[in-house]
Amino acid sequence: MNAPNATSTRPYLIRALYEWCTDNGFTPYVAVSVDNTVQVPREYVKNNEIVLNIGFDATSSLTLGNEFIEFKARFGGAAREILVPISHVIAIYARENGQGMAFPLETTSAGTSDLLEPPLGASDHQALQAVPSSSETPDSKIMQLVDNVPGAHAKGKGRHKKTDAPEPPQPPPRPRPSLKRVK
Repeated sequence: MNAPNATSTRPYLIRALYEWCTDNGFTPYVAVSVDNTVQVPREYVKNNEIVLNIGFDATSSLTLGNEFIEFKARFGGAAREILVPISHVIAIYARENGQGMAFPLETTSAGTSDLLEPPLGASDHQALQAVPSSSETPDSKIMQLVDNVPGAHAKGKGRHKKTDAPEPPQPPPRPRPSLKRVK
């Protein structure tokens, strides 16, 4: 089978890391990029991402398929059906030690227009700007978060403070609490 016609390795790697987590007594978590094709509780989505516990104790009817991860879980006591396209899984890792694997986010032909909300609000004074690299190819760009407030870095004006400012005073150390045995 030719490489362009081969299926994605992502679902196989997700299943392998899930099995590794459960075999070693770890709790498998998946980080998911959320758009309109992902069925998750929207109230728990932050910055178009959600982290889901897919361990035995947190799910029922878990299916790790080649196209979707499907399961039922409780959020705030209410049972929910969860459906995540494999292409939207950003990472799978063990909660206890952080070991796992991150995946590149697959771009669709629609781009980021399916996102629930823009990553930066309209009131933010920041924007993404492409910074050319000396060995840049036409297909690769480095993205850098920059401040659009004029004069923000000049003489400490704007939202940014000088880095040589003294640290705020630390609170006095408290004595260590101890247990008292009562008979």
